[in-house]
This record gives sequence, structure tokens and C-alpha cells, in this order.
Amino acid sequence: MGHELTVAAVRETLDAARRAIRGGEVAPQPAVLVSAVGARLAACLRPTLHPVVNAAGVIVHTNLGRAPLSAEAARPWTRWLAAIPTWSTTWSRRAGSRYVHAEELLCRLTGAEAALVVNNNAAAVLLVLTALAQGRE
Repeated sequence: MGHELTVAAVRETLDAARRAIRGGEVAPQPAVLVSAVGARLAACLRPTLHPVVNAAGVIVHTNLGRAPLSAEAARPWTRWLAAIPTWSTTWSRRAGSRYVHAEELLCRLTGAEAALVVNNNAAAVLLVLTALAQGRE
């Protein structure tokens, strides 16, 4: 799983256990903590995009990742991911959020508190300028 990801999972698990203890719960047994770390690691590696069948009759469907990914386009990525679906859903448990698929990964990679993915340079520049120039002309 890698050193950094494992250390992060251990820290998150211990932080959660400390919060529970401060809240009056009994301290978990070491085996429970180890199991919780394993569950966190598994959750980190679980894909957020899932293959779907497009039976909607719409070729460029906004909830199906816009357009299908060809086998040729997916080929370079197959060594990184177990399977790349040709159609994938952008729906998530967070209503209306397409960003959830990249946000956690970007935060882990950069150490940022939050992340946002936009689909073009103009949107990115606008967001950066809005953040940096807030309250100024």
C-alpha cells in the first residue's frame, strides 16, 4: 500500500480513536485498530467511478462521464488501474458532486485542505484570481 498511505491511515485511525475516547468511549483493542487501518486503506484504494450500461439513448450523457472512453485511450492507464470502464458514472453519494472522484486524491497528493477540478484554463484562472484578489481591485 506504500509507506505514506499506510502512515496516513494509521494517523487517521488513531485520531478517530482518540476522539472516541475523549467522547467517553472505551479504548479499542489493538486488533480493532489494525482492522480499522486495513479498512481505511481499502477505502482509499476503492475506485469511485463504476462501470455502467448506457441505456438512456443519449450518446453524450452528463451523468455518464460525458462521452465513452475508447479501449485505445484506456490502454496506457490499465497498468495503474485494474479496469477502466468505457462508460463510468460521475454520480456520487454527495448529491450533485462530480469533484469527489478527484478531490480526495488531490488533497492527499498535495497536502491541501480542499481541491476543485475545473474543465478549462479560463475557469482555473478565474478561481485563482478570485481567491488571490479577494477584497482588492
